[in-house]
Amino acid sequence: MKSERTILVTGASRGIGAATAWRCAQQGHAVALNYARDEAAANALVERIEHAGAHAIALKADVADEAQVLAMFERIDAELPPLAGLVNNAGVVDIASRFDAMSLQRWQRMFAINVFGSMLCAREAVKRMSKRYGHAGGAIVNLSSAAARLGSPNIYVDYAASKAAIDTFTLGLAREVAAEGVRVNAVRPGIIDTEIHASSGMAERAREQASQLPMQRAGTADEVAQAIVWLLSDAASYTTGALLDVAGGR
Repeated sequence: MKSERTILVTGASRGIGAATAWRCAQQGHAVALNYARDEAAANALVERIEHAGAHAIALKADVADEAQVLAMFERIDAELPPLAGLVNNAGVVDIASRFDAMSLQRWQRMFAINVFGSMLCAREAVKRMSKRYGHAGGAIVNLSSAAARLGSPNIYVDYAASKAAIDTFTLGLAREVAAEGVRVNAVRPGIIDTEIHASSGMAERAREQASQLPMQRAGTADEVAQAIVWLLSDAASYTTGALLDVAGGR
């Protein structure tokens, strides 16, 4: 299965990122799988995608490090078809905490990865997709969170604030590049059953909160991935600047 389009998915070794990379491959795209630490998981997904007949490469890079981001995009330029899509999925949470117990170091790490990392990748993607630079256009999907509108009190207000920044960034960039053939949207997942909850010390959060959710269950990574892939696709050709909740009514 040969593709003339490449999709870069950051944070693609697990959870929503891995599900999105797999869905993109099923659509016939070449996939650049970014990861920060779990090389084995990233390589296993590359092998699965290649076995299914699509093309993928794993790219280790900390999205908060500009030099590593630039090197990652240079490899995409050299090894894959032209970039047509970016999924800014890489992100972190931290241990559940009251705001007044949080450190500046925690906030700096949170914003460096969740906000500045997404902005760095989006900047480089625009340079490779915008008609302003002689390219054919493309789409960016940023991963926000329902936390951006709920605030996440007593859990991670800082994470919620970082995702609210992503919402505003999405709206502004969408309008800035709309006439250049680049669409920019965001998906805001709710409680999704992935490994990320363990990072906040609440590994069972999805199961424990299921009964409190309007749909009486947590979502799955694949349900979010399907929304992302739709926003990347030509089926969403008139959709930009949208903040799409995939939160089961939460």
